Amino acid sequence: MRIQNYSRKRQAIYDLMLSTSEHPSAEWIYTMLKPDYPDLSLGTVYRNLKLLEENGAIRSVAVIEGSEHYDAIMTPHPHFICRLCGKIYDLPAKFLLPEQANIKRIRGVGKIEITSLIYYGCCEECTKNDTDNV
Repeated sequence: MRIQNYSRKRQAIYDLMLSTSEHPSAEWIYTMLKPDYPDLSLGTVYRNLKLLEENGAIRSVAVIEGSEHYDAIMTPHPHFICRLCGKIYDLPAKFLLPEQANIKRIRGVGKIEITSLIYYGCCEECTKNDTDNV
């Protein structure tokens, strides 16, 4: 995807998002890029994430413990969020309801731009480590 108003830092943020299976927060991105961009500020990361989201390059998935988490995979797919550790997992599109995968417009409502489905539960790692809370 071509990024509007190109900047090195914006491109680095987007490239990092594309290179990870994590659903990073601004703080995580800042920590990862700061060694290569010493003049990078957390405010710059937030502004660029907002711009990338407005341009349709990324999307917000969820706010976990006060931090917004993003995804650069823009094809329709659901997510699973662990209620114990907060980790976000991509799920295959087959876990979308059939009508969610192809819907583009709802008569009388309008055009659908983003479909989101989130499953909440306990991930396998937390299930192994904390059988009392499961």
